[in-house]
Amino acid sequence: METAKILEMLNDLSTACLADACLRLDISVRFAPCTIRPLMPGTKIYGPVRPARHFGGIDVFLEALENASAGEVLVIDNEGRLDEACIGDLISLEVKLAGLNGIVIWGLHRDTAELREIALPIFSLGSVPARPRRASPADSDSLTRARIGEWDVGTNDFVIGDDDGVLFLPIERLEEITASACTIRDSERTQSREMFKGLSLRTRMQFSKFLSDRAQNPKLTFQQHASSIAAQGKR
Repeated sequence: METAKILEMLNDLSTACLADACLRLDISVRFAPCTIRPLMPGTKIYGPVRPARHFGGIDVFLEALENASAGEVLVIDNEGRLDEACIGDLISLEVKLAGLNGIVIWGLHRDTAELREIALPIFSLGSVPARPRRASPADSDSLTRARIGEWDVGTNDFVIGDDDGVLFLPIERLEEITASACTIRDSERTQSREMFKGLSLRTRMQFSKFLSDRAQNPKLTFQQHASSIAAQGKR
């Protein structure tokens, strides 16, 4: 599938559907800490990861952008620090001018009013007015990997974020995940439309039958029952 087509499909997919697709495909569901939220509710962000680990100065971000491509997302590892803001309006403008799709930060931002005006998608732990007061030497891999919560991500990863949070996907399986997520989305939309018309989920899923069958077979799981219902629908 062409990259442009995958990106078009991702624009209409939620992180929830993509996470479910990962589970269906036995792929680790790698999500950022739930405290990382969009600067502006309703924001969506996605693109290949452009990692940068912060050590106090903005030079690491500028160097990351030297090697970045349009459409990527700058993913910043600031160790989840809550005592400093590692980016503000100038870096956000620089990221926007470089053609990137936004910024995800395991850390804080500042210049919130200006960032809203710039309108670049930004996900972070929140804001604080203080800038960094340190300047440690960067590690040799500061531009090849970033740690976000419990996960290490790099240029072989794709990031997508919405109001439910931020998810990291392996680029090599992105087409497969996207296709599966579309199937899940379409199924859930069908169920939702039927429920708005008055058909309950219990009726659709034959829940009374499940309870009856489980009484006869206590080992029966709801997932097994649901799979049976789905198989009946395909006949």
